[in-house]
Amino acid sequence: MHPLRRSLGMQGVRWAFPCGRWTPGREDWLLCARCVQPEEKQRIAQFIFTRDAKAAMAGRLLIRKLISEKLQIPWDKIQLDRTAKGKPFLVSGTPPQLPNFNFNVSHQGDYAVLAAEPELQVGVDIMKTDRPGSGSTEEFFRIMHRQFTEREWHSIKSLGSDWARLDMFYRHWALKESFIKAIGVGLGFNLQRVEFEVSPLDMEVGKVYTQTKMLLDGEDENWSFEEMLLDEKHHVAVALGSADTNNHPKSQSETAFTILTYEDLVASAVPITPEDPDYWDNFHSKQELPLRQSSTARGESVT
Repeated sequence: MHPLRRSLGMQGVRWAFPCGRWTPGREDWLLCARCVQPEEKQRIAQFIFTRDAKAAMAGRLLIRKLISEKLQIPWDKIQLDRTAKGKPFLVSGTPPQLPNFNFNVSHQGDYAVLAAEPELQVGVDIMKTDRPGSGSTEEFFRIMHRQFTEREWHSIKSLGSDWARLDMFYRHWALKESFIKAIGVGLGFNLQRVEFEVSPLDMEVGKVYTQTKMLLDGEDENWSFEEMLLDEKHHVAVALGSADTNNHPKSQSETAFTILTYEDLVASAVPITPEDPDYWDNFHSKQELPLRQSSTARGESVT
């Protein structure tokens, strides 16, 4: 390992924060708001439901924690921006010995997650298995039919129970979204171009699996995937790509996602803006969830 990577602890990072169970009080929420950039603070305030505001806030804090602790850039010196497709990136300050430092965040269901790699392209996505908000599973699959190949649908629909089919659907979805996010192409990508052969069919909670394979336009590509169940309902997929076409990309860590507490999340945080009491009033006035909770596969995994 490169000496700088060793000194900075630069192995792959996998973090998860249970934002669904997080119920911040006034003091905590105002502190969080002071520790993100003003434009992100404003963006978070625009979410209609507290569920989404909490998840977005957790995602920004995860990124800043990563850069502060792993790249040793002071929290108040970190400047983040977004690509045209919305992918966050560090504007400047990455050590020149780590030019390919990459990170990605996702939130959906009850967690916000982050994956980072010092040398590989990385994308992460999390999906919570849930019943369709309205209609049957069969109708839901009919609506989503164009998002998967015939082979993938066979893998999904061949399972015995309704819940098992939904679970396999969301596992495939997390895999596809992790790849899309890694290459940073946004919503216009035709998901039938990528086809996954998942393995094993059954996963244990907390264990990392790397056997799943992907074809892009029918060809085996230089990508690998890590999969993990955070709990019985939440699938996480990490896509790893390398510029070296002769070797299959492989993380230095392949470790399970570490579940962080709120104290972990803000352990290195430094306020960068003044306190804004109205920000709490805005947050506190929102509902946690829509009155009729709907389940949509794409679009909730927002960074």
